[in-house]
Amino acid sequence: MAKKETPKGAILQRDKQTYAIVPRTPVGLVTPGVLEALARVGRKFEIPIMKITSGQRIALVGLEEEQVDQVWEDLKMDIGPAVGLCVHYVQACPGTSVCKLGVRDSLGLGKELEEMFVGRELPAKLKVGVSGCPMCCAESYVRDVGLIGKPKGWTMVVGGNASGRPRIADVLAEGLTRQDAVELVGRFLDYYRDNAGKRSRSARLLQKVGIDAVKKAIV
Repeated sequence: MAKKETPKGAILQRDKQTYAIVPRTPVGLVTPGVLEALARVGRKFEIPIMKITSGQRIALVGLEEEQVDQVWEDLKMDIGPAVGLCVHYVQACPGTSVCKLGVRDSLGLGKELEEMFVGRELPAKLKVGVSGCPMCCAESYVRDVGLIGKPKGWTMVVGGNASGRPRIADVLAEGLTRQDAVELVGRFLDYYRDNAGKRSRSARLLQKVGIDAVKKAIV
């Protein structure tokens, strides 16, 4: 018997009958139009759960199989990767856009990284956190790739994880310009792709090879 194909961008739920979808909302930013579209489909399809996720997205949960394509058509939004072996999302704090503590433009850098890297295929899922100051409100130290804004530039950390096997990320480089940070993120993703085993998160790679090996290879 052929395996049943999962609907576009859908995640089978615990009941093995209904699905969830996660529209893409880069760095957690939404517009009135996006909120209106979400509210419209929520009412039209009587979606039982609409949940803000840890990745600054809004999951629509409890869809019937035949509703999934209709909801995507009505939303006219891109899919936010949630289960694939790729870069899932970039989360970011407000940074210098509005926060009085911000010292770096975390939203601007986060959006740039989102556009460049989300969806890039990797050995396992990968998450990015961009914080505009050392308060680290975007949880950068427990993300696969984290950036923290400081007065002298960006600090980049790698190998963090907030799962059942938590790990604080290692500092890869400090005092980076925005361009330096973007380029170094790209080099780290390439290194991770080439050196990690299938379904092995970056935290496990850093435990295995150590931060000095990563620095030697890409910094």
